[in-house]
Amino acid sequence: MLLHSNIIGEGQPFVILHGFLGMSDNWKTLGNRFAEHFQVHLVDQRNHGRSFHDDNFYYETLAEDLKHYFEHHNIKNAIVLGHSMGGKTAMLFAALYPELVSKLIVADISPRFYPVHHDAILEGLNSLDFEVLKSRSQADKQLANYVSDFGTRQFLLKNLYWIEKGQLALRINLDVLTENVSEVGEALPLHAKFDGDTLFLRGDKSEYIGNQDETLIKNHFPKAQIATISNAGHWLHAENPEDFYNAVTNFVN
Repeated sequence: MLLHSNIIGEGQPFVILHGFLGMSDNWKTLGNRFAEHFQVHLVDQRNHGRSFHDDNFYYETLAEDLKHYFEHHNIKNAIVLGHSMGGKTAMLFAALYPELVSKLIVADISPRFYPVHHDAILEGLNSLDFEVLKSRSQADKQLANYVSDFGTRQFLLKNLYWIEKGQLALRINLDVLTENVSEVGEALPLHAKFDGDTLFLRGDKSEYIGNQDETLIKNHFPKAQIATISNAGHWLHAENPEDFYNAVTNFVN
């Protein structure tokens, strides 16, 4: 099975992987800017966006999906950028297939283990009853009982779509993602290593990459640079797209 993607622009392949409960569309605006210089692949990971649903959900599998995608599109020498869960996929992929990756960019995630912290979000999404909810605003109102932050709800509700007139549904495979949520926090395997050029970007308001992570990052990625995006939390590419774009562009050039 092949991952769904949106391919824009021409030049060196630049593959972008979204985070947990996200989709390739989250990267459309920045993707279009990168596409002025590269062939950008905005990829939906399995159980997300328009990609296939499957019960198997481990980083090894997500990395294999990407390998299959690279083979299908004959991609070599790619820049690979991953955010959050996508960053973990990108790290493992680069460690397993270094010959395919020219540069690696990891947005606001460290190789370490993270405890489960999506409980309220998943509970909220599981509470959406589309027999009853007939509009986006109704879904938003229901989700607000679990997720107070408006921006986070808007991000989550991007998963809503109309199966048919009057019938809403979620694109994500919510059952499998709920069941396997602990997998999302799994650490990069101890032996995983990528010796190529690597950039870690963190939001200055985010706690996903702390100073204590720097040694671990260098163990796995000896050439890693770590840079901070100001006025940004975990969704740094959405909260400060200008500085994010400039940091990535300076690194890849």
